[in-house]
Amino acid sequence: MVAASWSRPVSLSVAAVLAAVLAGCGGADAGGSPRPEQSAAAPQLGNATTVGEGRVTLLQKVGANGPLRTLNVEVDGRWECVDCAGDGVTSTGALNPEQLSRLQALLADPGLVKETDQARQYRVTCIDALTSSLLTSSGTITSQDCPGEVQPKIANEILLLLTQATPAEPTA
Repeated sequence: MVAASWSRPVSLSVAAVLAAVLAGCGGADAGGSPRPEQSAAAPQLGNATTVGEGRVTLLQKVGANGPLRTLNVEVDGRWECVDCAGDGVTSTGALNPEQLSRLQALLADPGLVKETDQARQYRVTCIDALTSSLLTSSGTITSQDCPGEVQPKIANEILLLLTQATPAEPTA
């Protein structure tokens, strides 16, 4: 089980961060085009969008009204997943040594900083898509499960590792 002293405050602040990042995901104008706020850059929230080195948090939400799924992974590989299956259940577990080694290598990759929302000037563009945000010590890295969106390479490897090793979902 993840220590309450880390997971509870982070989960609450993480929920606030994701809500702000995803604020542009809901709705379109009468013609079906995204409203202007949907194509605006994701808000830059400074240090509130990072976690400690070697840790990662995955936030996922489908559309504007879907439940928030939160996965917190500790440095030692222990994880806690809140509502990952969309059933309100909190699951816990641990990455195996190979998964943990791979995750730590990916999180330490210097190229990860170039994949942050700030570096890419990321813009949320899809409506009702699965939006995944990785909170790392480098910053927040957001991607959407929509046709044509280019996924950041390192962050996508982290996302795939986490979704294969936990109840988190790779797609909507």
